[in-house]
Amino acid sequence: MKIDLRSDTVTKPSTDMLEAMMQAQVGDDVFREDETMNILEKRIADMFGKEQALFFPSGTMANQTAIKLHTNPGEQVICDKYAHIYNYESGGASFNSGVSCKLIDGDRGMFTADQVVEAINPDAYYYAKTSLVEVENTTNKGGGACWDYQELLKIKEVCNTHNFGFHLDGARLWHALVAKNETPKQYGDVFDTISVCLSKGLGCPVGSVLVGDADIMKEALRVRKIFGGNMRQVGYLAAAGLHALDNNINRLAEDHKKAKELGEALGKLSAVKSVEAIETNIVIFELHADVDENAFLNKLEENNIHIIGMGGGKLRMVTHLDYTNSMHEKVLECLQTF
Repeated sequence: MKIDLRSDTVTKPSTDMLEAMMQAQVGDDVFREDETMNILEKRIADMFGKEQALFFPSGTMANQTAIKLHTNPGEQVICDKYAHIYNYESGGASFNSGVSCKLIDGDRGMFTADQVVEAINPDAYYYAKTSLVEVENTTNKGGGACWDYQELLKIKEVCNTHNFGFHLDGARLWHALVAKNETPKQYGDVFDTISVCLSKGLGCPVGSVLVGDADIMKEALRVRKIFGGNMRQVGYLAAAGLHALDNNINRLAEDHKKAKELGEALGKLSAVKSVEAIETNIVIFELHADVDENAFLNKLEENNIHIIGMGGGKLRMVTHLDYTNSMHEKVLECLQTF
């Protein structure tokens, strides 16, 4: 039995999700005639109190589209040094939109409104024009940390004052909503655009959705086409998303609980130097300098437990829908032997 804790993207559709996909009513989405996709997009837009939503085959494409909607070539995006759009989207911000990133040295991927103000470029022609602020909730490299909503409100005030766009990479926003007992509408009130992922945490095979009001989203369909993201009978994937929204959000609390238990077990090991605070489903820990990281990983793999190294001596475990109670018990028992 393989126990895969590398990411929450490794899940496979459940039997019920597959059945929902097989029963989907589909059409040609390029003609905007896929009934099931239209239902999914409207539902997610309504959840966030936004006027429009658009489905994408990946969260990267959704984020890259948002950047292009908010910026012009030569401008600059303010984001954290841990931001996914900077670290893990293949330099897409510069390639697709011709913009640079002004990196903030935040805390676990999060920063303050004051730091945003400090990062704004002077209004002189030889500086890149600041035009967008981007945040990520939960933070991936920050170990699944959740933003303080009140700080987001303060950053929104800065964006309003300076006429900046405000984009949320909400790949794991569902986790934050459950952990903090917050609502999609709260985030819709703050951000101009939000991307949410259906294949992280919610168990769908494919898909992210970008939401925003009509004025900012009017070019989203064209940009998706430019990026090669238009699809045909995509309602099969939309049906998976609808099933996930109905069944897989509240259960994220189970993943959070297991992650905390893994963190507690790791914290007891002499080989482990530290475990970052755990709020959601990501566990990031660091080994002591004299511990062989490869040997540590190999011992886990000998027990068919797979995790990943993040570089810099940090390792990561991610709990998810397919990480069962029996798998969890086996991992906890294995860690006790270290």
